[in-house]
Amino acid sequence: MTHQQLIWYGYHNTLELHPKWLVNTEVEERRFMNPDAQHHFLVRSQLRRQLGNNWDASVGFMYSLQSPQEPKSTENLVVPELRPHLQLDYRQALNKLTIAHRYRAERRYFRNTANEDLAEGYQANYRFRYRLSLEYPLFLIRQQALRVRVNDEIMINAGKRVANNRFDQNRIYLGLSYPIHKSINLEAGYLKWFQQRASGSQFYSRDIIRLIVNHKINLRRKETDAVE
Repeated sequence: MTHQQLIWYGYHNTLELHPKWLVNTEVEERRFMNPDAQHHFLVRSQLRRQLGNNWDASVGFMYSLQSPQEPKSTENLVVPELRPHLQLDYRQALNKLTIAHRYRAERRYFRNTANEDLAEGYQANYRFRYRLSLEYPLFLIRQQALRVRVNDEIMINAGKRVANNRFDQNRIYLGLSYPIHKSINLEAGYLKWFQQRASGSQFYSRDIIRLIVNHKINLRRKETDAVE
């Protein structure tokens, strides 16, 4: 088991285009601590539609740059990845408790490498993800609720390239969120990340501090006050 410590910084943006249509965009920088080194940079965007009865459907795409998995690595090769996905979300409320289910299917395209350099073309596999989230308002601060959120997400690999690590990873998260403005929410939390390596017999155990700014922008057309 290889233990690592990381910190994730993120800006998550939601554009409200219509009562049923949203665009979500995430920009994240993920870095090792002790020593400081880049681990992963990503930009993900998706178009989301509310289906009714608490269901949403999304289609999205991610571009990322994967640095070496070891912070003390002497290699500096950064590998691009392209990742389209389909997603379904379901939310249910039990008094003050909100339960959310996220189902995501991804097609992952990894840039080929040769002799410690990038090569032409991509190799691909599938990954299927399920996340269960619980959110609860703790108490009010200046008339705004401080909320606690607990997640557990499991990811499974599939495809011809996957031999020994059908199980990819599991992420357990505990975080707090608080709105500092009607459109800006700050979130801080701790993520425990277990990941199986390609060999199938080795694992990463990662302790992660996560700091996220959530920003909503309303672009919906305003109704006219009067009709001529």
